[in-house]
Amino acid sequence: MKDIPEPRLEGPEAKLLYGPGGYQVVRPGTYVVCSVTGRPIPLDQLRYWNVDRQEPYFNAAAATQRHTEQAKQK
Repeated sequence: MKDIPEPRLEGPEAKLLYGPGGYQVVRPGTYVVCSVTGRPIPLDQLRYWNVDRQEPYFNAAAATQRHTEQAKQK
């Protein structure tokens, strides 16, 4: 993955419910943590998630990595 600087975040981690066209805030916060990389994702930059697994991803590469890992397990 391309080396992207760590975003600077203030405030608490959010808890979200991911849907097919967006997400609902369960617990307010300013960021979530990528399920693959462990990197924080500011909510205004969150673009990738998996509805079935309820996981956020830092970028398309992280989402693809998780999809590939899951496909290998089947």
